[in-house]
Amino acid sequence: MNADSRLPDFSRLSVDERLDLMDRIWESLSSNPEAIPVPDWHLAEIARRAASFAADGNRGRPIEEVVADIKRRL
Repeated sequence: MNADSRLPDFSRLSVDERLDLMDRIWESLSSNPEAIPVPDWHLAEIARRAASFAADGNRGRPIEEVVADIKRRL
């Protein structure tokens, strides 16, 4: 156990074991997404980006056009 908490010392696990543990934790969280709190700064950033997008007037290009452009460059 880690001296600072009741959690084990994850550094003793291999990278693959830690990645597997992260996947398992994420799966357990993603099964109930409404329980995950959204920080206020995330909401503020979303509002800022939405306002910037609305003010810009540039709606971008269709995905097919973007992909074709990328393929031409490659």
